[in-house]
Amino acid sequence: MDPTNLKKGPSPHYSLYQREVFRAGGEEGRLPTFSVHAEEMPEETKATLTNRGYFYANSNAGLGWTDRANRDAFFRWRIIPRMLVDTTTRDLTTTIFGHKIPAPIMFAPIGINKLYTPLGELVPAKIAGELGIPYALSTASSNSIESVAAANDEGAAVKNESNSVHQYSGPNGGNAQSPRFFQLYMGHDDEITISLLERAWKSGFDVCMLTVDTWQLGWRPTDIKIANYVFYYPGAVGNEVGESDPVFMRKHGDELEKDSGKWIDSSVWHGKAHTWAKMPWLIKEASPLLAWKRISGGRPFVIKGIQSVEDALKAYEVGLEMLPEIAEAVGDKMTILFDSGVRTGSDVFKAIALGAHAVMVGRLYVWGMSHQGEHGCRHVMKSLLADLDITMTVGGFRSITQDVYRNKKVLRYNPSGVAPGPDEHARL
Repeated sequence: MDPTNLKKGPSPHYSLYQREVFRAGGEEGRLPTFSVHAEEMPEETKATLTNRGYFYANSNAGLGWTDRANRDAFFRWRIIPRMLVDTTTRDLTTTIFGHKIPAPIMFAPIGINKLYTPLGELVPAKIAGELGIPYALSTASSNSIESVAAANDEGAAVKNESNSVHQYSGPNGGNAQSPRFFQLYMGHDDEITISLLERAWKSGFDVCMLTVDTWQLGWRPTDIKIANYVFYYPGAVGNEVGESDPVFMRKHGDELEKDSGKWIDSSVWHGKAHTWAKMPWLIKEASPLLAWKRISGGRPFVIKGIQSVEDALKAYEVGLEMLPEIAEAVGDKMTILFDSGVRTGSDVFKAIALGAHAVMVGRLYVWGMSHQGEHGCRHVMKSLLADLDITMTVGGFRSITQDVYRNKKVLRYNPSGVAPGPDEHARL
């Protein structure tokens, strides 16, 4: 694509990143150090990570059939392109919880990022800020809430200095840092929960995302093989949010010195499920303390992990196989964020067409920073944006919200076949 022949549009020309990579190789002999092919990246991380890091990034619950089913579901939906449409400029922007963002893509909450790069969550938080894309921080972070917020602000400052043409607005209008979500694993000590929420709000996290499908860690055979539970090892990472919390440390600091698993066992994957009866307390009530709606002045509360239509009528977050049914059931009454198995620009396109407002990306950015830290994370996310932009361009779609969102006419369902895995790709 000739950049001198392009006019400015609602979105940056993300597709030019492909040209940038090609020219760096052709003119300077500077090649990428790792593949952004989604089937090749995880295997290549074996050369850059310890066994613990590799298996924690790539393990699945059980035999991994759900992970494979998510990829198969994307495979069965095919995009139907339209020809002779002027897509010289595209509009990938959308609005999530009052934030106008440059593309319907978010950084999913993933814990203990120091397994993948020494700076941990500071890396994706900074890149999210640079790109203006929402970032979600895990309660199991290996950095404090406050330090991650500062890294996100740093990235946003870089974006604002280098790209003043494409500014995106916050819920109160005007320019703002990229939206920040705080993903909450809610233990059974309400005082600690309130402390975490107050810290998140003070640090600029203005959406609370409660995970409800992981009261305890799933059964992960590949991790069990090497006893891969980093929280129990000396000098463990993953306790940083607890260690930096004044309420938790006042109550359990002495215990944490003796048992490095105290934070994760009591406040994160505690094994004692909450019920719907607890939700009004967390969202609205909290006498005599303050819960999220009061702390934040009414900012959004999201439930993460919902996969049934019945539960979707009470919550906001879905899984892929159920996405069309849930989108049909709740329509635009709720904001639907899809999180599972997103690897490519066409995956993003398909999820939006099936009714998601935005998608969350996790393993992609983990693989990227596992290779080259900040540069690797940036390379993977800019590649995903370029892939989505090119899909829109060659597919004949100008606007992600007007031409794609909840438009199943742009897709065709193929009920047979499964997506080829890495071995099959190698033989093609």
